[in-house]
Amino acid sequence: MLASIIGSSPTGWAQSQQQWTLARMKMVRDDVEQAGVKDPRVLDAMREVPRHFFVAGQQRQFAYLDMALPIGEGQTISPPFVVASMTESLETKPTDRVLEIGTGSGYQAAVLSRLVDQVYSIEIVPSLGRSAQRLLKRLDYDNVHTKIGDGFLGWREHAPFDAIIVTCSPERPPRALVEQLREGGRMVIPVGERFQQTMMLFKKVNGKLLAEPLEPTFFVPMTGRAEALRVKKNDDGIPRLLNHSFEATDDEGALLGWYYVRQANVMSDYEGPDGKSYLLLENQTPGRSAQALQAVGIDGRKFASMEISLSLRATDVQRGRSARELPRVEISFFDDKQAPCGSASAGPWYGTIRWIRKRSTIRVPPDAKLAVVAIGMFGATGALAVDNVQLETSQQR
Repeated sequence: MLASIIGSSPTGWAQSQQQWTLARMKMVRDDVEQAGVKDPRVLDAMREVPRHFFVAGQQRQFAYLDMALPIGEGQTISPPFVVASMTESLETKPTDRVLEIGTGSGYQAAVLSRLVDQVYSIEIVPSLGRSAQRLLKRLDYDNVHTKIGDGFLGWREHAPFDAIIVTCSPERPPRALVEQLREGGRMVIPVGERFQQTMMLFKKVNGKLLAEPLEPTFFVPMTGRAEALRVKKNDDGIPRLLNHSFEATDDEGALLGWYYVRQANVMSDYEGPDGKSYLLLENQTPGRSAQALQAVGIDGRKFASMEISLSLRATDVQRGRSARELPRVEISFFDDKQAPCGSASAGPWYGTIRWIRKRSTIRVPPDAKLAVVAIGMFGATGALAVDNVQLETSQQR
């Protein structure tokens, strides 16, 4: 892990910088380019921008892992692949003027700044907006302009924009952003319910948006006016997994309901124990991720525990680079400010196992409001088939 590299005692600043650079190059190669991002300009920007400057000190050791990280105030910095993929979808040109909604740490704006003429970025949380502004100025991203405000309203003084990128999730695209996108422009935005969203690419043609769904995803909700207008709140705190038997796919065979799917395919050979399909995770490179994630609401004030059950089959599964790199279901809990408040796992499993049903009881932290369920190889090699994953609350407080 990167933690072991950065955690070792460096002999000086130059050596430390070299370690960060090597980790960044590896991240772009393994987690961005091999995962499907092909635009050479985007890849170069990802190699150039030092992500470790944009995360908190205690999270810095994880800066070059393909994962979201908390940045304070209930917000997160998106995984590098998501940043690169969203950026690639915009198809920017060097002369473009781009609007970003949700400055966060400033990392996405910094990546965009290497690709376009001007970036305008809005952050609704004052402390994050001020911190990002100071950091971007210190790192000489002079073509990034920030302000504190409600991104739901856009930035009319600098419209129209050639592209708009939204890094938080409303139920639907705000009207102001549609109006401020130039004719022929592109908008990338995660839209949908609180825990179930789709990354959408919108193109403005004859004053209207043409929609293209990209993939399931999960972002923190857009606050301010967007949250006040949200119809489906999903606030009952009962966890509900969608597509738990992996039957639902889009027209291209991509899995619905789950996101950040890596090295995993839906198999429809009727060998699974529930329905006609199951999920097959395969990895041959120790340390590489093979996974599928889904977010659910869970109210830790109501429920002290929940039971996870699933059917699984393992084929020649061997641990990766350490005893922790074995297949399992990892559940990470977050409080109402999106700060981590605990984790638990079911598993691990290894070797060769015929289809079997497994159950495990998970303790729910009292502060929990959100759980991210990750089914993965976690660096192990071999193949793991999974079907009929169920979550049930099993004990009230």
